[in-house]
Amino acid sequence: MTSTEPSLDFKSTLLKDELCAVVADLGFDSMTEIQAAAIPVLLTGKDLIGQSQTGSGKTAAFVLPILHNLDMSRQQGAQVQALIICPTRELVAQVVADFRKLGRLLPGLQVLSLIGGQPGREQAESLKAGVHILVGTPGRILDHGTKGRIDVSELKTLVLDEADKMLEMGFEEEIKAVIDSLPAKRQTVLFSATFPNEIEALSRRYQKNPVRIKIEVSAELKRNIEQYVYESPTADRVKTLMRVLQQHPAQSVVVFCNQKATIAEVTDLLAQSQVSCSALHGDLEQRERDRVMSMFKNGSTRILVATDVAARGLDIDNLELVVNLDLPTQTETYIHRIGRTGRAGRSGVAVTIMPPNQELKIQELEKMSGVPMLRKPLGFKNQFGLGAAYQGSAMQTLSISGGREHKLRPGDILGSLTAQKDNLPALKSADIGKIEIHDRFSYVAVASAVSQLALTKLRDGRIKGSKFQVRFIK
Repeated sequence: MTSTEPSLDFKSTLLKDELCAVVADLGFDSMTEIQAAAIPVLLTGKDLIGQSQTGSGKTAAFVLPILHNLDMSRQQGAQVQALIICPTRELVAQVVADFRKLGRLLPGLQVLSLIGGQPGREQAESLKAGVHILVGTPGRILDHGTKGRIDVSELKTLVLDEADKMLEMGFEEEIKAVIDSLPAKRQTVLFSATFPNEIEALSRRYQKNPVRIKIEVSAELKRNIEQYVYESPTADRVKTLMRVLQQHPAQSVVVFCNQKATIAEVTDLLAQSQVSCSALHGDLEQRERDRVMSMFKNGSTRILVATDVAARGLDIDNLELVVNLDLPTQTETYIHRIGRTGRAGRSGVAVTIMPPNQELKIQELEKMSGVPMLRKPLGFKNQFGLGAAYQGSAMQTLSISGGREHKLRPGDILGSLTAQKDNLPALKSADIGKIEIHDRFSYVAVASAVSQLALTKLRDGRIKGSKFQVRFIK
């Protein structure tokens, strides 16, 4: 079915009061199209196959029904009731964060991520202690499953998120091996940006009379994102990028490249211009990925240069500019890329740098987005320096050597910074940005103007009665 109904109030879905309270507290007044279409179906336990663009609220569309249907009677030794399989570590991290954010009023909720780049032994210990929800990549889930570490006897719901991306990445055999090990009686949910034959076959094999939902490219994306195209010879595209950044100044920018070598070329040139930038690609270790994304999302880094590992599953607040330095290899990827900006009613700009003789490809992208790209001349002569427009960052990030395992919460760090103690003035709440709590460390963003004061307060003081190592990260 194709949803054309207006968004509805969350309370109309009969979600638990705790979930409605969290949604209201987060400022979500009404459901998006995919949420309005999917949540009532998923609450009934039916199978579902859904298609929607990035930024449509798709993650909450399955997270909320899963949380509503959880049996929370067991916390210690809890058995897995929901399994979500994702193509990338970044999407796993986002889904886990959404479960914790939306489920924060459910005492004892246990959510675990299973991804590579993290110690398997620690994951095995967490599985043994008991979890309600597992979110992971296909290979790591299969690895733990074949070793008998995952008890799926109580599994209620399986979600394949970004299913087309997983098949595209070559995970079909791993996915089938995982699914074949699950109880036959379960709810199977499949989200995919596209519906190639492989996805249809997967649905026929593993789903039972699924409800089909397709959400077209939203009017919000068409309305909120200005799309531009500039032609440039491939050999000059990085110089053209610098001119694009001059013509479209922004506080936060993602530049998409197809090759890691191109990322290195771009970040080197940006660094020469003293621009705060970072690289994100599939070869980075998980902790490095976490660091890069944390600093970009909290405003400590101005420009993120990335492969399509960042195109799906990354929830970036207030991203102002997306630049396609390379044309995406698949037309659908364009929507995922530009959909990172212009979210939640904000405006954004998407720029594509087009090689010569690629006008037909641009027409395909325009057809996909439903909006013609603007064609304007680049009016700046300076092809190298960016001047002061991109120098300096509003925030800096402090790393603290304590996290969930030390029972730290965001309020503990906030309290230490806003308390007036030991003759050190209190920081204002407005000077404190995102606080991220990981298992063994935490990040806090503070305004650059008070960053040294923040470092002193946290390093020389105590957080929740304990001393921790604190340092700036770059």
